[in-house]
Amino acid sequence: MTTHPFLDLAPLTAARFASIEDRVARLLSTEQDVVIMQGEALLPLEGAIRGTAGPGTTALNVITGPYGQTFGDWLRDCGATVVDLAVPFHAAVTAARIREAFAEHPEIDFVSLVHAEAATGNTNPVAEIGEAVREHGALFSLDAVASVGAEPVLPDAWGVDLCVIGAQKAMGGPAGVSAVSVSERAWARMAANPGAPRRSYLSLLDWKERWIDGGRRTLLHAPAQLEMLALEACVERIEAAGLDTVIARHTAAAAATRAGVLALGGGLEPYVREAEDAAPVATTLRAPSGVVASELVASALAADPALPLAAGGGALAKEMIRVNHYGADATREAVLGSLVALGAALADRGRAVDVEGALRQAVANFA
Repeated sequence: MTTHPFLDLAPLTAARFASIEDRVARLLSTEQDVVIMQGEALLPLEGAIRGTAGPGTTALNVITGPYGQTFGDWLRDCGATVVDLAVPFHAAVTAARIREAFAEHPEIDFVSLVHAEAATGNTNPVAEIGEAVREHGALFSLDAVASVGAEPVLPDAWGVDLCVIGAQKAMGGPAGVSAVSVSERAWARMAANPGAPRRSYLSLLDWKERWIDGGRRTLLHAPAQLEMLALEACVERIEAAGLDTVIARHTAAAAATRAGVLALGGGLEPYVREAEDAAPVATTLRAPSGVVASELVASALAADPALPLAAGGGALAKEMIRVNHYGADATREAVLGSLVALGAALADRGRAVDVEGALRQAVANFA
């Protein structure tokens, strides 16, 4: 029988697993415990909420996209009282809005926020929000799955108690592995929560008691080797390039896409109205009146199926287009190709477009 590099792998040791956790911690500039979870990022996101929230919790759940809606459902299922703060998907929440919610509901002791919403293309000012949350004294849970690698993610500096990341977007890695940094306050909240999952795949406390408190010598279960090695490789790649360089590449891709679309015309426009609210991981666009977004994307992809284009999910499929310029697609080639394909699809529908002008503006931003 011939050997295969993906099949005949040596067992992943506890020491190797711990070293990958340490590299993730350095990526986040955190002194908090970091736990790598053996699944897509929804695993630690749900585990963090179920571990720290329950009856008696009053949670401020900020909704700037579809994931915020999901987190509210989990919080209610845990028995928490939930105060939803919904913001239009074309904008970001502000620290002032957070403070207003605290003033109206001083009993809030938990805050759930998504940093960047790849699905809607907005990003939230976590540093300012974190300051407001610290002043109030609430536990702060952050979904940084889309933002890590595309913009700074600093749980310690921002006062984030639970910071969940995933490898599959700006980090350029696989979808099957994720991580969460956990503050001492969050561990204490879990330990005091009788409803926190135990002996469960969702349990962060199991990792604390059986892995971290044991000196990280014995793993809870056989690790997912391929995903762990891929996570290690994508962290190595970020380290080699420099995190600031990787962030700058995403920032340039977002700025170039936005500038190119504004110059392209044809009725296409940025979905997120203010540039400062736009996420560097993905640029969302509003389809012209009378044009179905999913049909326009299908036409563009017919010319080049490899382009990082997608229609919005659910009801947004009619009006939203996403240019997913993250990871390997945070490049000049991916952005310019997307602009050309969208321009051609609009021209086929009788819309007047300026593709050359769009490319000039995009290239200028990459320069």
